[in-house]
This record gives sequence, C-alpha cells and structure tokens, in this order.
Amino acid sequence: MARLPRYVIPGQPQHIIQRGNNRQAIFAAEADYQFFRDVFVEAARKHGLEIHAYVWMTNHVHLLATPKLHDSISKTVQSAGRRYVQYFNSAYQRSGTLWEGRYRSTVVDSEQYLLTLMRYIELNPVRADMVSDPGDYPWSSYRRNALNGVGLHADFVTPHPEYMGLGQTAEERQNAYRQLFHASIKTNDLTQIRECTHKGWALGGDGFTKQIEVLAQRRAASRGVGRPRKTVE
Repeated sequence: MARLPRYVIPGQPQHIIQRGNNRQAIFAAEADYQFFRDVFVEAARKHGLEIHAYVWMTNHVHLLATPKLHDSISKTVQSAGRRYVQYFNSAYQRSGTLWEGRYRSTVVDSEQYLLTLMRYIELNPVRADMVSDPGDYPWSSYRRNALNGVGLHADFVTPHPEYMGLGQTAEERQNAYRQLFHASIKTNDLTQIRECTHKGWALGGDGFTKQIEVLAQRRAASRGVGRPRKTVE
C-alpha cells in the first residue's frame, strides 16, 4: 500500500519523529548529541522551522516545531540528517544508512494538544526509565521551558503562543508549565499521539481534522480517529 503524501500547513505545528535504522543507537557519546543539535538548529534557522519542544533519545529524536514554509520540515530534516550521518560514520568508522527511512510526522491542533504534546516529548526519558525527573535529562527542552534553561544552551527554542499564554512573565509561565507535569498524560491522549504520528493523521478533534483535509486536499484521519473516544476506567 502506497504511503499517503505528507501534509504541511505553514504556521501549524507538527510532531516529528526520526528513528535510527532497526532502532539502532544514533548517539553514542555526548559529542554526538552536541553535533546533532548544532547541525539541526543551523538547518532549522536556514529553512524556517521554529522548534518549541524536543528530546534527543538514544535511538530516536522527537520534535514539536512549526514550519514557516511548505518545505521547512523536509529540508531541515534532510540537511541535518545528511550531515549527521557523515559525521557519525566518520567518527565510528562505519558506512551505510543510519536513519529508518522517512521521518514520521503529524500536524497538531495547538489549542487541544500542544501543551500535552510538549509534556509527552519531554517525558520520554522518564517513560524510558532513564531519569526519574525530566529536569535531570540534559538533551530535551524541559529545562528551557520549565527551568529558564538552567544548565542548558537552548536559546534556539521558540515559545509557542499556547505556552506564552501560561503567564504574564517568564517565571509565571515556567511555574505553570511545571505544574502540568504533576498530572499524568491521559491514556487516550497517549494513544492518539502515537497512532496519529505513526500513521500520519492529523492530531486533533473532528473539526480540526476536517479543516486540515480541506487545506491539504487529502484525508487526515482514519475511521474512528478524530476526537478521542471515551473509555471505561
């Protein structure tokens, strides 16, 4: 079955995942994370991609980012990915592919899902039992969004309007953002995020997916996917 073409709506955030081939490690040392960060940020700035949240895991990366142009995501991922593979293969005396083919992505309903998705991304190291607190993981945007960037150079993170609406000052926003992490992400939301990103469907309610279908001129949800279904506890 042929893959559906990706849809990109300039100005609408997307959740992006890029995995290592066969889920192999793509980072083996701190210098690897730093190099990937540098080339990705350089490419994002060049091609007009605003990064709101991210995490670099051992064998994959997550981002929440807003493209300014139709090709902002594809050019950023391709440029950074190509440069990183050259670096990684040279550093570890290997050859061949590093990435699992195409990156996966889903357009996101900002009002309904953006803050939840930011938490989902930054909690990845906690779910993987790598740390007990998201602030203990150095390669995510949590410290930037929740702790004023303590111990982390992440000035490339662009606050989204939904995040800015958490408070009038930086301190208020960071405090309100930390409070969001006191509650676990709902099972329905976890399912929606994973399914929509894996299959390339729009992440949002029925009205949002219909709007995306009109703009993108293609189906944006499978049967039964749209507004999260209620489940019996």
